[in-house]
Amino acid sequence: MSDTSLFVIPNDTDVCFLNCKEAFEALTPKEKCYAYHLSKAIWNGSLIVLLQTSPESPGIYLLLRKVFAKQTVEKCPDGLTHEEWKAILVYASAVYSNSGNYKSFGDSKIIPNLPQDKFELFIKMSQAYKGDAKNIQGLWDTVKTRMYSLTKRQQQLGLGEANGITTYFSHNCDMKDAEICQEFMKEKNLSAYNTRLFKTKCNGKVAYEIRQASVDMAKGEEEKYGDVTFRVTRGDYSPLLRACIQSLEQAKECAANENQMSMLGEYINSFKTGSIPAHKEGSRYWIKDHGPIIESYIGFIESYRDPFGVRGEFEGFVAMVNKEMSAKFNKLVERSEEFLPLLPWPKEYEKDTFHRPDFTSLDVLTFGGSGIPAGINIPNYDDIRQEEGFKNVSLGNVLASGYKDTKVTFVSDTDVELLKKWKIPSFEVQVGLHELLGHGSGKLFMKNADGTFNFDKTKVKHTETGDNVSSWYEANETWDSQFSVISAPYEECRAECVGIYLCFDPEILKVFGYEGETAKDIVYVNWLNMVRAGVLALEFYSPESNKWRQAHMQGRYVILQILLEAGEGLVKVERTEGSDGKPDLLISLDRTKLESVGKPAIGKFLRKLQVYKATADFDNGKKMFGHYSAVNDDSEPRFLSMREIVLSRKQPRKMFVQCNTVLKGNSVELIEYEASPEGLIKSWNDRFQNGENDDVVEALWKDDAKYFD
Repeated sequence: MSDTSLFVIPNDTDVCFLNCKEAFEALTPKEKCYAYHLSKAIWNGSLIVLLQTSPESPGIYLLLRKVFAKQTVEKCPDGLTHEEWKAILVYASAVYSNSGNYKSFGDSKIIPNLPQDKFELFIKMSQAYKGDAKNIQGLWDTVKTRMYSLTKRQQQLGLGEANGITTYFSHNCDMKDAEICQEFMKEKNLSAYNTRLFKTKCNGKVAYEIRQASVDMAKGEEEKYGDVTFRVTRGDYSPLLRACIQSLEQAKECAANENQMSMLGEYINSFKTGSIPAHKEGSRYWIKDHGPIIESYIGFIESYRDPFGVRGEFEGFVAMVNKEMSAKFNKLVERSEEFLPLLPWPKEYEKDTFHRPDFTSLDVLTFGGSGIPAGINIPNYDDIRQEEGFKNVSLGNVLASGYKDTKVTFVSDTDVELLKKWKIPSFEVQVGLHELLGHGSGKLFMKNADGTFNFDKTKVKHTETGDNVSSWYEANETWDSQFSVISAPYEECRAECVGIYLCFDPEILKVFGYEGETAKDIVYVNWLNMVRAGVLALEFYSPESNKWRQAHMQGRYVILQILLEAGEGLVKVERTEGSDGKPDLLISLDRTKLESVGKPAIGKFLRKLQVYKATADFDNGKKMFGHYSAVNDDSEPRFLSMREIVLSRKQPRKMFVQCNTVLKGNSVELIEYEASPEGLIKSWNDRFQNGENDDVVEALWKDDAKYFD
């Protein structure tokens, strides 16, 4: 029997408002129009994520949207207690916030925090049910079992019977199928970013369909590949991408320059045809669009939730530049060539040319997807990042509203006060270094299609063996394709290591305005926050499947292991008894040994991370990363059993209420909402008024169902 408390969102979960009014009101009418149409494109496209999450997510969304479209959220319905009503509001908010019924940060299932019969009572008493009982009852009957089910497989996202649920693959696929598909796509030079894989069997013969996301529909030709057949089809999510394109076309009319127009034109081409090369071309124009007032990106971007690590979730954002904080990031960019040599690898392992990117602090107006990060480094295409550049963004209003701890666990009272005072400022430093010099650093050794190399293989030495480098990426290989299942946590760990390794540098700290004792506190809190995150990461590990469910947290746990291995009393994690008489933990970090013990340990590990990445050495990279990712009780402080203490004191992740924009005549107005589950639900009611796209989502959901039964 599963502990249901691990899968509910507590009624007292904080809801934060993403305030962007000042930045939005500073826009010109044309810029507001641009932001409005981009936002509409992103919200329409983000409904795709429901279909990328779980078989039941679209149905749950439709049920909630239809019911709350006619239901006042201010008044508790008869027959429910206030706590039961709050549980329904929080559950609906969580489904909207995560674009489905699985957590975007942790991949575990979300179930309602009240009995099923009480939820059903609410449904049947709703105005929507009274007005259309047949439709609402049909939706409820279809989703109610999966909504509450906690079978082993349905507790988390994953691939295969023993590992979890995914809709990137049909229910009968496992890791072997993913590997066969990846081999085929590599041979055909196809990108997996905008695809799903469906497997069928007929008379013992296995047939795979690789379905590309596009407006255009195409059945493709069947092709034999060993003992199986493949068919590459187009048309996944077609009507949702069509709606997205319509708004992008309107946004083009309000674009500020040729780069923006060309960028949107290529995105439209990509979404229409399924062409990843077209999206890459749009990304090139996006990189060239320096210093825009409105920053935006859209597409199949991050691969965190694909169990194989190569398929992108639909995502998009629209945001306005925060000039004050952006000025600090721009100073970091201007001096980046000065700071890159401080990293612990030879110059041959660094890019030949560092293309200075835009690095801006943004106030988010719209973020469509399963979750909102604190910072982003994109595009994710290796060839563009290596040769042409990238952009970094820090989401300032997300940091300001969502990263304040309401309760700080597992540290001393003194450290609690330091964290409360300096966590957000130190995190801004960490995000800056993580995105710009973490994700933005490091060379990949490649063999080009013409047989030439992007490095001198007769001279470049392997830092760990002293021999000449003997492995590299072939022309049709990428970081994601070679490191697949570990690519996301490995790279997030590498970027986090860069942040804590470089944050000692006084010149970097001066860029952010910190000197003297304040600078020392910033460094200490940055490291303390990382160590504490390594302990909190245990929440995101599943002992039953021996799997990590969140890339960033796995990376932070690995960093904790490196620091514990460094010894000399640098880090201690001790079991204690809390003031409530229950088991507790105390994390201690010796700030006098950060630079003498901690930094060298991280530097040595970081060098290996970069070398294995640069040389496409998956075997050694996986072996090392897997070793430090292990959670067991083989030695003190026995992290496997410690996990129970972490779970007993875990804090729910905050949810965000976003503004909407509305077009009234020739002007665009900003609509704000209160920071509460009620406000969050109202924002979604307004976002999709009159059931916009309901029929489309329902048709796509029902068409997909046969692959997940």
